[in-house]
Amino acid sequence: MDLLSPYLFHFTIFIISLSLVFIWKIKSRPAYNLPHGNKSWPFIGETLEFFLAGKRGEPEKFIDDRTSKYSTDVFRMSMLGNDVAVFCSEDANRFLLSTANKYLKVWLPEASQKAIGATVHDVEKLRSVLPEFLKTDALKHYIPIMDSMAKQHLEADWLPNKEVKALPLLKKLTLALACKLFLNVTAAEDISRIEKPFAALVEGMLSIPINFPGTAYRGALKATKIIHKNILSIIEKRRRELSQHAESVAPDLLTRILLKTDEDGKAAFSEKEIPSMIVALLMASHDTITSAIVFVLKYLAENPSVYSEVLKEQMEIGSSKGPGELLNWNDVQNMKYSWCVGCESLRIAPPSQGNFREAIADFTYQGFTIPKGWKAYWSPYSTHKNPKYFKDPVKFEPSRFQRNPPPPYTYVPFGRGPHMCPGKEFARIGMLVFMHNIVTKFKWQTIIPDEKITFTATIIPAEGLPIRLQPHDN
Repeated sequence: MDLLSPYLFHFTIFIISLSLVFIWKIKSRPAYNLPHGNKSWPFIGETLEFFLAGKRGEPEKFIDDRTSKYSTDVFRMSMLGNDVAVFCSEDANRFLLSTANKYLKVWLPEASQKAIGATVHDVEKLRSVLPEFLKTDALKHYIPIMDSMAKQHLEADWLPNKEVKALPLLKKLTLALACKLFLNVTAAEDISRIEKPFAALVEGMLSIPINFPGTAYRGALKATKIIHKNILSIIEKRRRELSQHAESVAPDLLTRILLKTDEDGKAAFSEKEIPSMIVALLMASHDTITSAIVFVLKYLAENPSVYSEVLKEQMEIGSSKGPGELLNWNDVQNMKYSWCVGCESLRIAPPSQGNFREAIADFTYQGFTIPKGWKAYWSPYSTHKNPKYFKDPVKFEPSRFQRNPPPPYTYVPFGRGPHMCPGKEFARIGMLVFMHNIVTKFKWQTIIPDEKITFTATIIPAEGLPIRLQPHDN
């Protein structure tokens, strides 16, 4: 023991000094009027409660419990060592998504960035190339492709069966669509090389970030490496095609990225950035569109009168087409009631639980200061089911979107303002094209009444939405 005494003495002095420095730093901070809330456990904070609310399919309950206790506009929580200001009303959404934009930047947890192999910088660079890919002329070109692929998918994977699980089949279709439109990849074996690791990536991306063998997070890290490797092989093949006959290569997103140059005429994106951007795009588009469509199917099955109205509208559109003629832009624009159904489904079950930003400077809201470095979080679940904004909020009522539209910052499935989801119109077209094909081919019933809802990367039916199909006689 005597031998250790000098070390114990020095260690004690070190701990006391460290404590004094910590106390000094706390006292030297500016006296901010911070939002009210509960930091809960050290480092972990309210992370577990937040994720468990999502797992139970009740993300709005996490918010409602705290708005009733602290403030209906903004409250404070702690997640994985980060102080977070949660904005949760129409006025708060308007402020955060528009007015406060100059004080904020996109933020992803470090663990999520590692899991998908993409940084916030990669995501921001991706947004710079999307407008051309998602402009109206491009969207018009995608509609017949989506229509043709939906028809083939239903014929091959749905029609031969009396019962199906909708969720995994829709994941298969939306990934095939993404590979076709983003990468111009159509071969089944090439899609499969992305599909298998992609499922592991989605499962592990939002898991507890513990990088040990056997954990979902370790599985996500491994899956990302495999996906990056496969995308790099696609890039190499595309470069060869461009060097040999550039004029005949389809102008998909990957080709546009490869051909884009900076002001010096050099490639705008590095070999390392491109796979990261593609993975980020697949994560942002594939699961969200799948989730949006699967809940349309759920609510149409549960509301026969709504289904009948959608069928009537879609049959009128179908009857105007010649044999083998595919859907076009005007057809989609005429799906007005069907889109009201899509909007109502997105209101009750928006695919995203919410999004984070990071404060790059101190700013104030409602007398509270949000310090630089804090994270700001907003969620559509804070307003979408709030009776203050939507009468009978749990009732599925598409007609509410036929009347006066809801105030813009109460209905935010795609966000709003400068950071609105650039794929909003792409998602709308994807939903409507599939709705047209499935309602004109089938009626269906859900097999599990009141199936549990849960969150993974997006909101999903826990059992994959098993349904019983009834093909139309004609």
